[in-house]
Amino acid sequence: MRKLKIGIIDLVSKGPTNTLWARIMHANLASIMPQIVATWCEQQGHSVTFICYTGREKLENELPDNVDLVFICSFSQAAFLAYALSNYFRSKGAVTVLGGPHARCYPDDSVKYFDYVLGLTHQSTIVDLLKNVSPQRPKGIHISAKKQPVDFPSMRERWKFVEPTLKKAPFVKFIPMMASVGCPYTCSFCIDATVPYQQLSLDAMKEDLKFLLTKFKEPMVAWQDPNFGIRFNENMEVIESIPSRNRFRFLAESSLSILQEDHMKVMSKHNFKALLPGIESWNDMGNKSRAGHLNAEQKMNQVSEQVNMILRYVPYIQTNFVLGLDCDSGNEPFELTKRFVDKSPGAFPGYSLLSSFGEAAPLNLEYQKAGRVLPFPFHFLNNHLAMNVKPKHYEWIDFYDKVIDLTEYTFSKKAIYKRLFATSDFTSKWMNFMRAISNEGHGRIRFYKMIRKNLKEDASFRAYFEGETKVLPQFFTNIIERDLGIWMKWLPKGALEHDQNAYMNKNLATEHVSVKVKSA
Repeated sequence: MRKLKIGIIDLVSKGPTNTLWARIMHANLASIMPQIVATWCEQQGHSVTFICYTGREKLENELPDNVDLVFICSFSQAAFLAYALSNYFRSKGAVTVLGGPHARCYPDDSVKYFDYVLGLTHQSTIVDLLKNVSPQRPKGIHISAKKQPVDFPSMRERWKFVEPTLKKAPFVKFIPMMASVGCPYTCSFCIDATVPYQQLSLDAMKEDLKFLLTKFKEPMVAWQDPNFGIRFNENMEVIESIPSRNRFRFLAESSLSILQEDHMKVMSKHNFKALLPGIESWNDMGNKSRAGHLNAEQKMNQVSEQVNMILRYVPYIQTNFVLGLDCDSGNEPFELTKRFVDKSPGAFPGYSLLSSFGEAAPLNLEYQKAGRVLPFPFHFLNNHLAMNVKPKHYEWIDFYDKVIDLTEYTFSKKAIYKRLFATSDFTSKWMNFMRAISNEGHGRIRFYKMIRKNLKEDASFRAYFEGETKVLPQFFTNIIERDLGIWMKWLPKGALEHDQNAYMNKNLATEHVSVKVKSA
């Protein structure tokens, strides 16, 4: 096998940006899998150039020259930049590979623009690809395993790809790690709903943590598990076994069902500084909060009490909500969330608009069968720029009125002040304030008001939201062109549009073939 020149690009940003949030946090949002793939490629004897694009670099100056193979990792919001880069590298003779969430969600669209599209990927997947790499035109090949790998390279082995990205973070530096893959819950809207839960090697975790103590005086580890701590005692025992463990600080996404007071005492002892539990809805998802038997108001009160308890042990908590779920209707979900903001002022609420990401989750198939999925370009599929599922119990203007009202309430001067007062340490106060006044808070309010205004005043804009036309309003086209900049010219023809019902159509075709086989 000849030695290949390989480029690996992790797209944290979908285009150039200089916001305060991007400057401070984008480097901390790097994905682990590109680092792992880079390590696997080097272990096979190939030359690797690794780039984490945070939006602050001049991308055209960062890209490697004369490469044989390029891996690109992308969320759906950065898909157009990924497609443009693939077109650019293919024009220079390189073979291109797409991985990451977009590849898992939209494989049928991605194979139009990449030679290979990877879903769940094992080391054997990469080794086989490297042995047989060749252009696949006009349609690429989709490859995916049935479950995620558990044999990751160690932190020491992939450090040369971790360190340059961390150097881009000016103040806070989150070191990404994972203790598990998959998810034990079955939330029908989640990308990991059907992916088996697997605990990673506890011995490997221990060695990675020990290694980090040789690199940082006080390492800050961000666990990227969908739900950290499912095997709670074993994970805590690993941390307990580390010499100088008090030098660590940890962040984790976990479920409220895990974050009971006995567990919080242990997590506080081990310097967990931030937690991100999912609440999702007051009317559903009770299995993640041990509130399945309660009505909406009772659940809100119970969750509020639990969040306040958590804040006695951990200084920072982000509570995640999904707005527009089918289980919600009327004013109650929004009003209960405002009451939660008042009752738990130290929590930072993260609001996502209900979004359907291709074939990522079982529920998406039902949305598509009901004709409720809109063909919003990938560029806006990041849970807040566009809601690509028509709400079941709300009209669009009414829904945006409620979202605007809730967001303004959450990030009002009064709420920001109460959040500052209810937060115990300086870093958490600063983080909450920065997020409130940035694009995540005040910026979203401005954007939602523009959407609401267009829905009210522009009939063609409203028709797109109602699914009556597929002609994309110029408002959105202008944003795409602005964000892509010079890369707009490399965006392949037709890439702005995709079949929003591809998941359903593929399933119908499979069912049709199955029926024909049975009939025969």
